[in-house]
Amino acid sequence: MLTVYNCIVHEHDLRLVALAALICGISSFSAVNLLHHVEQSTSRNRYAWLLIAATATGFGIWATHFVAMIAFTPGIPNAYNAELSALSLAASVVLTAAGMWIATIRGGIDHYLVGGAVLGVGIAVMHYTGMAAFEVQGSIVWNELLVALSLAAGVTLAALSLLVVLCRPSTLTTIAAAVLLTLAICTLHFIAMAAVSIYPDSSIEISKFTIAPMSQAFAAAAASLVILVLSAAALRIDLRFRRHQAEAQRMHGLANAAVEGLIVCDGSRIVSANDSIAALSGIAPGTLNVMTLSDLFGERVASAIAGGSGQAQEAELRSQDGTRIPVELIARSIDYCGKPHDVVAVRDMRERKKAEQEILRLAHFDPLTGLANRRSFTSRLEAEIATASGKDGQLALMLLDLDRFKEVNDLFGHAAGDAVLQRVAQCGSGVLRHGQMLARLGGDEFAIIAPNLPDPQAAGRIAEAVLSKLRQESQLSPGGELVSASIGIALFPLDADEQAALVSHADTALYRAKAEGKDTYRYFEASMGAETRDRRAMEHDLRQAVARGEFRLVYQPQKEISSGKMIGFEALIRWHHPERGNIPPSVFIPVAEDSGAIAQIGEWVLATACEEAVCWKTPLTIAVNVSAVQLHNPNFSRKVHEILLRSGLPAGRLELEVTETALIKDMPRALATLRQVKALGIRVAMDDFGTGYSSLSNLRAFPFDKIKIDGSFIKSVDRNGQVAAIVRAVLGLGRGLGLPVLAEGVETLDELRFLDAEDCEIGQGYYLGRPGPIETFSELTGVPAPAAMDAVEARGGRILMLEPAAARSA
Repeated sequence: MLTVYNCIVHEHDLRLVALAALICGISSFSAVNLLHHVEQSTSRNRYAWLLIAATATGFGIWATHFVAMIAFTPGIPNAYNAELSALSLAASVVLTAAGMWIATIRGGIDHYLVGGAVLGVGIAVMHYTGMAAFEVQGSIVWNELLVALSLAAGVTLAALSLLVVLCRPSTLTTIAAAVLLTLAICTLHFIAMAAVSIYPDSSIEISKFTIAPMSQAFAAAAASLVILVLSAAALRIDLRFRRHQAEAQRMHGLANAAVEGLIVCDGSRIVSANDSIAALSGIAPGTLNVMTLSDLFGERVASAIAGGSGQAQEAELRSQDGTRIPVELIARSIDYCGKPHDVVAVRDMRERKKAEQEILRLAHFDPLTGLANRRSFTSRLEAEIATASGKDGQLALMLLDLDRFKEVNDLFGHAAGDAVLQRVAQCGSGVLRHGQMLARLGGDEFAIIAPNLPDPQAAGRIAEAVLSKLRQESQLSPGGELVSASIGIALFPLDADEQAALVSHADTALYRAKAEGKDTYRYFEASMGAETRDRRAMEHDLRQAVARGEFRLVYQPQKEISSGKMIGFEALIRWHHPERGNIPPSVFIPVAEDSGAIAQIGEWVLATACEEAVCWKTPLTIAVNVSAVQLHNPNFSRKVHEILLRSGLPAGRLELEVTETALIKDMPRALATLRQVKALGIRVAMDDFGTGYSSLSNLRAFPFDKIKIDGSFIKSVDRNGQVAAIVRAVLGLGRGLGLPVLAEGVETLDELRFLDAEDCEIGQGYYLGRPGPIETFSELTGVPAPAAMDAVEARGGRILMLEPAAARSA
């Protein structure tokens, strides 16, 4: 160290040494600052920044060396070789560029150290090449130990300089790196100069083509000027960069506050992207900043945005995992860092697309079953008819309607009804083949379109397969046995050649299937049209008949067989249609049950019978039939109670007649309803005993007060041994259970005598009394005929006589 110190103090002009150190410090600080720009720049301008940084640093190293050489005063003539001087400058620039390129090409300590070492080698090569250019009138001897020490110091300090500045960029590390690089240049130079010993030798001549020290001083001054210019430019660029960086950070912070993705572009090159677009695409913001719009959205979209249309447009964003995300793009021009840029707002369209698809699904598909809805059915049928026109083969339209579906909703609730509809959809879809369509038209109505059938019988096979699948499902599902289906089939072009007629004919066939027992299918026949129209007209008229006062009640006596004593009446309904005349109950009651009008009609019958009976002076009982729909209505007992309170009829005089068929559809609910009715004091009779099933268990489970033997068992009981045995068994069963037995349909004296001989308590039939208006029984009710007439008129009723053979309502 003393040798180096003596070299600097005694063999150099300290003023020029200070100037060399200043030049070295300025160039080092410029080099470190410019190195930041090299590292942060993109591939497009990285080499430009690398050239600027390498030139400033290389010139600084070269100028430091030769200014210090000019400060060196060996005391003998000296000069500089021009070629070697230029070569040393070139070596300095090239090796500096190589070191910086290695250090910034890829992150990592190893790259930083290797790049710094190459830079240190560049300093050494420049110095010793410059020393080779130094010619003196004497001989130069080198101290190899100091030479090695100079190389080690220069390379080590240069490597540390780049490691410090690139590992943790900051103002403090920038200053530290500049100091280390300055030390690397100065330490290598002065240790190397201390390693030189010059021995004067007058025999050695200096070449004529060398440069005088003064000329070399001008060259060093020019190099220093280049350094100052480049340093000033670097400082200006750095300040501008910092200002732009601050503006970019501020803009980026504002952009990150936006929910939508924002991309700032210079042309198609992305210069900034917020966190929202990074999260949407799954691509890191740093990666996005080196991509182009075409990388994210494709070339066509990138060109459209660059065209500056400013209109919103839909595109697909290519995410990190390769999926395509639907987005909406809106581009606007902004001033960004002093230059015009485009900002692109990227709006995620997935939820909107999902909502649009849901709206489309709701518009064309049934939300409950997932089947096509009426709109889709109509469009498909229209298209199939257009396709099938002029071609061979049959197009079948099948309308499917569930039997007794309303009862499922009434008995089990709408949730159970929805489950039934879903099971129907699954069963039907599982049977159909490709190209065939099952649609839900609404409620419990479904439709099947089956094109290209080879023959009409193929439609029947499809219908039977659907019904069979539904039967299997019903057996496995609780409550499912209550539901079956009926199917009507119409064929194109055999039955109709246009859509409306085809639908109408299939609907007509459906009504025939329901009328002929349900759980079956029927083809359309031309004769069905008039019947269907007639049935629909009757359904419509039934819904209006109560309001129009077209119904009336007739009463059939019920008497004790042994004494002939009158005990009560059964109320029977009659309908006089203003155009069709008298319509038998056997005709209109089934239609009322299928259409749901029976509930309103049954309530009217019960209320009218109670209001009539309360006027009788004789406290006879009044029996009223109750349909299954009424019995399973949760509000039935409450309505009966209200009618009794409104009419004033004592509950003990009312008897409700219930069939076994009404019971079995939902025994728990039926039992609960009958117990509620019984709690009011009302009597309950089992009607048509023997025609249903599970009769014995029903008698044991339900709180009946009377058994009514169906009239089919009484007919010819005196002449038919088998019928007589059945009647005797029922009478014995009644006596065993302590229940009175009423025999319906007593029409002859012999039948009456048989029943009397078998101790049957009560009888009802034409032989004991034909049904008639209540005023015809004034002597039994104790109410004069005019009074009875006034009571009926007060209720707006009508008295119309019927033939005795008119059937009784169920």
